[in-house]
Amino acid sequence: MRFVIIAFMRWLITASLSSAIMISGCALTGNQTETHSSDAPPLTFVQVKAAPESYNGQPVTFGGKVLGARRLKEGTRIEILQLPLAGSLQPTTDLSTSQGRFVALRKEFLDPATIPAGTFLTVTGEMAGSITLPLDETEYSYPLMSVTSLRVWSEQDEEAPRIRRPLGPGPSWGPYWSPYWNPWPYYW
Repeated sequence: MRFVIIAFMRWLITASLSSAIMISGCALTGNQTETHSSDAPPLTFVQVKAAPESYNGQPVTFGGKVLGARRLKEGTRIEILQLPLAGSLQPTTDLSTSQGRFVALRKEFLDPATIPAGTFLTVTGEMAGSITLPLDETEYSYPLMSVTSLRVWSEQDEEAPRIRRPLGPGPSWGPYWSPYWNPWPYYW
């Protein structure tokens, strides 16, 4: 009987701790992805690209692949190939899904070497109109956003399938396996 009580107490403590960790994890990650304070749906890149001046000052979150970064007097200008965002706000890597390019301007100093061409990132900020820059032999009108935060994604951040051990009665059942603590006493 004593073993059953000890096993139950271990289970209760483990369940309580794991619940507390999960709840605190949800509370911490909730603020990182919160970008819109109103109930309005977030702006899409297609909407912004069609009329960037009409959305000045509105919050947006876009992602993509860095095409180039340049340090200017007013901040760091990052040219980005837009890519759709996954549920984790990570840009997809399929370049054929791009809907165009945009420029993100960060007012604070950002060394362009820290975000070389080919880097995938997610940018949050406010729309600031548009800017026309040369692109090959033409002029291209880029939607312009003022950056408030950006997240650089590395190859380790890619969502990979997780392999889990099967759970069930036996020696691999967990750290507290004991012959005295068995839900199926006649199994062995």
